[in-house]
Amino acid sequence: MSAGNEGDALCFFINGKKVTENHADPETMLLSFLREKLRLTGTKYGCGGGGCGACTVMVSRYQPATKTIIHYSANACLLPLCQLHGAAVTTVEGIGSTKTRIHPVQERLAKAHGSQCGFCTPGMVMSMYTLLRNKPQPTMEDITQALAGNLCRCTGYRPIIDGCRTFCQETSCCKANGVGNCCLSGEESTAKSELEEPMLFDKEEFLPLDPTQELIFPPELILMAEVANPKTLTFHGERMTWVSPTSLEELVQLKSSNPQAPLVMGNTNIGPDIKFKGVLHPLIISPTRVMELFEVTQTPQGVWFGAGCSLSEVRSLLEKIVLQFPEEKTELFKALIQQLGNLGSEQIRNVASLGGNIMSAYPNSDLNPVLAAGNSKVNVISFGGRREVPLNQDFFVSFGKTILRPDEVVVSVFIPFSRKGEFVRAFRQAPRKESSFATVTTGMRVLFLEGSRVVQDVSIYYGGMGPTTVRAAKTCAALRARPWDDETLSRAYDILLDELALPPSAPGGKVEFRRSLALSFLFKFNLEVLQKLREMNVITDELPEEMRIQHLPRVIQPSLQEFQHVSKDQSDQDPVGRPIMHRSAISQATGEAVYCDDIPRTDGELFLALVTSSHAHAKIIGLDVSEALQLPGVVDVITAKDIPGKKVRSMFGYDEELLAETEVSCVGQMICAVVADTRAHAKRGVAAVKISYEDLPDPVFTTEEAIEKSSFFEPRRMIERGNVIEAFKSVDQIYEGEIRMGGQEHFYMETQSMLVVPVGEEMEFNVYVSTQWPTSTQEAIAETLGIPSNRVTCHVKRIGGAFGGKVTKTAILASITSVAAWKTNHSVRCVLERGEDMLITGGRHPVLGKYKVGFMNDGRIMAADIQYYINAGNTVDESVLVVEKILLHMDNAYNIPNLRGRAAACKTNLPSNTAFRGFGVPQSIMVVENMVNDVAVVLGRPADQIREVNMYKGLSTTHYKFEFSPENMLRCWEECKAKSDYSARRRAIDQFNQQNRWKKRGISVIPIKYGIAFAESFLNQAAALVHIYRDGSVLVTHGGTEMGQGIHTKMQQVASRELHIQPSKIYISETSTSTVPNTCPSAASFGTDANGMAVKNACQILYQRLEPIRQKNPKGSWESWVQAAFFEKISLSATGFYRGPDLYMDWDKMEGQPYAYFTFGACFCEVELDCLTGDYQAVRTDIVVDIGRSVNPSVDIGQIEGAFMQGLGLYTLEELKFSPSGLLYTRGPSQYKIPAVCDVPLLFNVYLLSDSHNPHAIYSSKGIGEPVLFLGSSVLFAIKDAVAAARSESGLVGPFTLSSPATPERACLACATPFTQKIPVSKPGSFKLWALNI
Repeated sequence: MSAGNEGDALCFFINGKKVTENHADPETMLLSFLREKLRLTGTKYGCGGGGCGACTVMVSRYQPATKTIIHYSANACLLPLCQLHGAAVTTVEGIGSTKTRIHPVQERLAKAHGSQCGFCTPGMVMSMYTLLRNKPQPTMEDITQALAGNLCRCTGYRPIIDGCRTFCQETSCCKANGVGNCCLSGEESTAKSELEEPMLFDKEEFLPLDPTQELIFPPELILMAEVANPKTLTFHGERMTWVSPTSLEELVQLKSSNPQAPLVMGNTNIGPDIKFKGVLHPLIISPTRVMELFEVTQTPQGVWFGAGCSLSEVRSLLEKIVLQFPEEKTELFKALIQQLGNLGSEQIRNVASLGGNIMSAYPNSDLNPVLAAGNSKVNVISFGGRREVPLNQDFFVSFGKTILRPDEVVVSVFIPFSRKGEFVRAFRQAPRKESSFATVTTGMRVLFLEGSRVVQDVSIYYGGMGPTTVRAAKTCAALRARPWDDETLSRAYDILLDELALPPSAPGGKVEFRRSLALSFLFKFNLEVLQKLREMNVITDELPEEMRIQHLPRVIQPSLQEFQHVSKDQSDQDPVGRPIMHRSAISQATGEAVYCDDIPRTDGELFLALVTSSHAHAKIIGLDVSEALQLPGVVDVITAKDIPGKKVRSMFGYDEELLAETEVSCVGQMICAVVADTRAHAKRGVAAVKISYEDLPDPVFTTEEAIEKSSFFEPRRMIERGNVIEAFKSVDQIYEGEIRMGGQEHFYMETQSMLVVPVGEEMEFNVYVSTQWPTSTQEAIAETLGIPSNRVTCHVKRIGGAFGGKVTKTAILASITSVAAWKTNHSVRCVLERGEDMLITGGRHPVLGKYKVGFMNDGRIMAADIQYYINAGNTVDESVLVVEKILLHMDNAYNIPNLRGRAAACKTNLPSNTAFRGFGVPQSIMVVENMVNDVAVVLGRPADQIREVNMYKGLSTTHYKFEFSPENMLRCWEECKAKSDYSARRRAIDQFNQQNRWKKRGISVIPIKYGIAFAESFLNQAAALVHIYRDGSVLVTHGGTEMGQGIHTKMQQVASRELHIQPSKIYISETSTSTVPNTCPSAASFGTDANGMAVKNACQILYQRLEPIRQKNPKGSWESWVQAAFFEKISLSATGFYRGPDLYMDWDKMEGQPYAYFTFGACFCEVELDCLTGDYQAVRTDIVVDIGRSVNPSVDIGQIEGAFMQGLGLYTLEELKFSPSGLLYTRGPSQYKIPAVCDVPLLFNVYLLSDSHNPHAIYSSKGIGEPVLFLGSSVLFAIKDAVAAARSESGLVGPFTLSSPATPERACLACATPFTQKIPVSKPGSFKLWALNI
């Protein structure tokens, strides 16, 4: 940078401390500045695109005009550092820490058990903290809105909401959602029983919220903001310059001399483009200090809003205006308020501007159709002067383009008042109810001649129906000057259908659904208008009650978590069985908990970024890295040739290459890796690597293609009990069906992370890695580098979520990183970006299930033949084991005398799928339960009756000849039906469905029997190492890794019970291969079972050794015994070991004992469905689970709720989309929707089965990590029940297909309303699909 080109100094505050940055780079976001420059690592990187909330911080600014200080939450990953001049930023470290004092928000989230893996917790804390700064006594509505932009993959949100609810003043009442008995009516509970029920936490213990204790706004910034003539700021970066003008004239001048330079206000549009699409802008103009862009003026015709106003400000201004004016004048304002409530998240709305939202001209914009329909206009300025431009069909020219010239700047937006007899409505449908881009949006306005139903003017605009916001001009013409009645409208629907014709291969897909929504929205508008005309007495005919449109219920209720007290005679200091907080929850809530990427950088540390294949099936004919090596900061490029040892990982006789050398078999396969001095430089190096390919013929993507070409991984498996062929001859009825199930992305909040540090001598390496299986990573690195395992130590402190996704792929990534560390002799860090992680690492296997079932007229299923095909992807990974587990669970809870299952793993050219919580079981049982449902529909009987008739009863034997007692399974089932008041709910729902034409309710109740432990017997062993130090403190190490499931907390409880000391004396630091060698993965819900026994064994050995000391001094303290033992030369360190059960499965004989025991459960679910849009809400869920005697009820209930919500995502929300050439489209939270706060069942009750014992595991407990995930399917079956009610209105009965996930699209089309039936179906094969159906 030349001296003449000096930039200005950037001045702002972080956590009350002044920060002056003399060389602020416009490309630096606040997140990387906090984490890398200031080492404030509490703020986490989750997605980099503002979609997950993990990086939420609070920004405070002084507003000189009103002399007030405003506080708002924002995503640090999208907040450019240069934007922060004069702002005060508060991060999670700034509100409280264990060294000073913790803030009530931090304390309550932790103690309410709202932090499991803890990676999302700092973001949750900051969203809630900001809300409390603005509103110390929030409502439940405020809380759910504040948390809408924060994702959590572990907890299921219920404990987070409960922790935050303690700040509320109101009590929410059950009547709000129309759920049966009201808590006030006293039927449910009496005061006495409430005292006896054990609670998960006691809110009386919490610190009170004291708003006077918060950090003050720095006075220096107030003085800075009050300066009379602020000066223009300029910042020069490596590739970009940032100019922040202070007056409108200057802005116009800048824009006329640099017409292509973008204006950046909130960076929520330009930011993601730069980050994800690699767009480079040499100059950025940031007009945040131009006061004219923030002015709001009222005129008799309407209100001018400054284009720079944030969407949050616009919304609160509109809300104030609505209160001041008569209803008829604010129709457009109310429609905009509604759209603003759902647009983006709170963090996005706080920074995104009104002008920016309009000018980005997204085809599926939420605001543009409403503004256009309402006759809004914009005031623009350029060097040539000002002009007003109407927002109409001519304004939006093409995708992302408007009619304005590049040098014009939008100054303000005019939003008019409505008139008497004028109605404006807005509708939207999105893949997830909140914080999601819309599929289709619309703005509709109609004006009637005074006192009549004749249409004077009408305006209808749609978003999501083409490359721009489109106007339904012909439809409007057909409505104008005609009476608003059925005849006029039915003509309008047909015209609209013709007018908004989407080609079947339109970008974004979902074509039938989008066209159907366009019609449904016009119909909804029609119903609302009729209702209004009736209120104004223009028409008198009554609208039938069942035609009314109401919104889905939204209010979250306080829910129940029932578990058993510990026995009366248990010692007070014995923590086993008590709801103890996660042992590092407080550190997680304060941001002090250290994750892999929070480890400080060492001197000379390098960063590794991967180069992946862009072709699905091709030969690599050239790899040119010369250009990359020329770039600043790039140190080296690692290819397969650099690997000194083994170049592949072998599984089941198949080899998986670490780095592809000659051929690629999927998009996203790793080819080489760029090593550079910073993350940004490594990323630029990746973009500069040139690879040339020669495509190979016929790639295989779908399961059907694989079956056709016999592309399978061997062995395929089969299991049979009885004789299916013979049994089919003697049954009353036979039915054949099939169901498809999509895959699922793990979406652990912490992406794959690792740091490899060469010790510097004798080829020794320290590896810090986020993995579930440290030993496997250690072995992989040793083999790759050709060194013995004793030179590699893997350290795992904690993992920010894993769910099965941090086992095999992590070992491969760590091996590649270790080659870079070995070659450069520097520490090398590799942290995948969310998009890369989703592209490279695979997820849950999609499944195609086909079944043939024979049954009697009384409902008994006599025979079933099921064929499973799983889409394994390009390498075998663990797919063969998944196939086996699928077959071992295909009976679920049902005793089917003749049962045959066959399963095959299909080899395709998609990224390889891998282990994922449930390991095939959620797919396996889904097919079976769907089959049972079909049997019920064919027989015309309730599904729960068919389930009951076929359940195992008495001492039973599974199809692999394993004996077990189903007694607790039946208890769970009966208790679930009793707790949920099943038969009364069924009657209430039938009545609801008769009274509502366009809304339906549905219910389901689903059982689960889940086998715990590894069928591969050697994986069930575990070891532990326990040290007692001379001061009496104890250090426990074991083979399990902490990923949020609370294993360290449970191990601490075990050690506390066995050593008879309080848990505070026991510490667990990390899992490491140097303390406990040859460990097994933390997986299969077996972590606590195995490691608990090993810790117990070690502690018992130590306690025995201290026995003679205790006998000499029975009244002594623990510390005195330990001291004495040391002086008597008694070893205070012991290794514990547990062999684990001897399990096996013989596939030739088709019998074995692959599991130690079963975990049972049952789940009731009730949903409400909007048939016109496919939107649904889980109204109530009751889960009863048998987990023996829980070691820690709060941890176990957390696992149950988290697994259920992950299952709800799998079966109803999460959709992976691949392009026809095999590229994953859904590479981040903006395209891939995991459940958010809005998806939590409104009443979410969990009951642990009482008086249950399990002799096969520690302290009679049971494994709980995976089983409940499948119960999320109860939501899908409840939706299916509601859809069946909707179909019967259209005269459709009998079995129908509803594939998983049952997204709003699938549910809406399955409802077969008159509107979906109007949509012509395109012939398959006549066009190219936008996305594959894998």
